[in-house]
Amino acid sequence: MSQAVPAGQPSLSAARHLDMVALRDALHAEWTKLRTIAGPAWLLVGTVAATLAVSAAATAAARCPSGTACPVDTTKLSLTGIQAGQAVVAILAVLAISGEYSTGMIRITLAAMPHRSVVLAAKAVILAALVLAAGAIAVGGSVLAGRILLPGHGFTVARGFPLESLADGPTLRAAAGSVLYLVLIALLSLGIATLIRDSAAAIGVVLGLLYLSPIILGVVTDPVWSHRFERYAPMSAGLTIQDTTSLRGLAISPWGGLGVLAAWAAAALLAGGLLLRWRDA
Repeated sequence: MSQAVPAGQPSLSAARHLDMVALRDALHAEWTKLRTIAGPAWLLVGTVAATLAVSAAATAAARCPSGTACPVDTTKLSLTGIQAGQAVVAILAVLAISGEYSTGMIRITLAAMPHRSVVLAAKAVILAALVLAAGAIAVGGSVLAGRILLPGHGFTVARGFPLESLADGPTLRAAAGSVLYLVLIALLSLGIATLIRDSAAAIGVVLGLLYLSPIILGVVTDPVWSHRFERYAPMSAGLTIQDTTSLRGLAISPWGGLGVLAAWAAAALLAGGLLLRWRDA
């Protein structure tokens, strides 16, 4: 026997429909904001440009002289630019919400769409989609640069370095994982920016969280702590997705490392979403 719905309260199906309508409206609003402002478009272009430039420079600088052993993971080398592109992605994600706080537009946004968790979810979806597209272009171009440049520098098929191709399983995993890495960096940055609100402070925290871990790894002499940093620091763990050789020597598996970064991003978004609901705009 079905339970009666109290008068004045919408049914479960009606409530779900209202939630879907609210999410659809929020997605449309966030997409309108991002496509009508020049900044996000230029930052997406900057992500692609920075990634391609650094990847091409790294592959162009690599050499494998004849008669020498070259223990180089050429796929990871070709994807070096991700470490530069992620900084631009972080700035884009931070400004997606902190920019509204700095201008006061967040009050208008939350007045028009009072479901704050829906607003944050819409920002995350639109941001992830844009970074996914830009990341795919950047990663595809980086792999192509490696395929073109590396054979001329001694990394030839005859010496055990096959031409880079997305048809190769490990290369495809590294490439697709690098795109997902950029998306997760964007979501992590969005969550931190929602927590902090201030653009400069949020960018500083995100970049510090990413780039300080390799520096710490370089100075930590205790092997136990070094192993822990490699396993649980967001950048160190996440970038293991790019490794295609010597996998047994890694502190964490490629997909496991990307999972650690996903956990960081989820925790940041959850904390940011809770504070967004609890405190004043």
